Amino acid sequence: MMKAARIGLFRSSSALQVGLTSRHIEWHNVRNAASDPWDFSPELYPTVYKELAKFPETKKQSAIMPLLHIAQRQNGGWIPLAAMLKIAEICEVPQKRVFEVSTFYCMYNHKPVGKYHLQVCVTTPCMIRGSDELLHGLCHHLGVGEEEVTPDGMFSVCEMECMGCCVHAPMVCIADYSDPPNYKYDYIEELTLEQAIEMVENLRKGIYPTVGSQLGRKSSIPINGRTSLTEPPPPPYCRDLDTEAAA
Repeated sequence: MMKAARIGLFRSSSALQVGLTSRHIEWHNVRNAASDPWDFSPELYPTVYKELAKFPETKKQSAIMPLLHIAQRQNGGWIPLAAMLKIAEICEVPQKRVFEVSTFYCMYNHKPVGKYHLQVCVTTPCMIRGSDELLHGLCHHLGVGEEEVTPDGMFSVCEMECMGCCVHAPMVCIADYSDPPNYKYDYIEELTLEQAIEMVENLRKGIYPTVGSQLGRKSSIPINGRTSLTEPPPPPYCRDLDTEAAA
């Protein structure tokens, strides 16, 4: 899902042609200039080389997506302009190739996010099960709008499209950038607004929520237990080829 702010970031066609070396943007008083010095940390460069080694020398551009992810981890949850220029240099591609990839996928952030970036699924199954209440309730409780960061830098909230947990709707994904470059991405499923608020307050105290269904559901099995396949299914039929050959 393309975000309007992201589209606006690179809306100049001339900037796409020649790069963003003269662009300068600020969010939340965080300077984000293409001319700022930026590089991968010595600790993460082995991971960068590992990703590059997966592709032929002539196909380094295939590493753009994983390198964007590594840069986001290092930078506490968002990718500055200077990091995108560095990735273009490493992958030996025009800068616009990195910009077009990073702005296409909504899981790349181009402005600061909270240490705990709460992503609320708003696709149809979750919407039917109350995701709008979750999204608006979390924003109200934290006193922020969508994609805004709380004053203490702890939380931000955004909407997200389907993340594949429809049977456990509604769900919130916690992108945990509290200890960069370490990173966690956990699904908290089948939760109410009250549980979501409790989750936020527990995170303030350093208490991480139980990952997965908050009702204790296993896979897609009903809460009250199986209603079918209650016994192990019989093995598949297998022809006795030796007997058939003798006949």
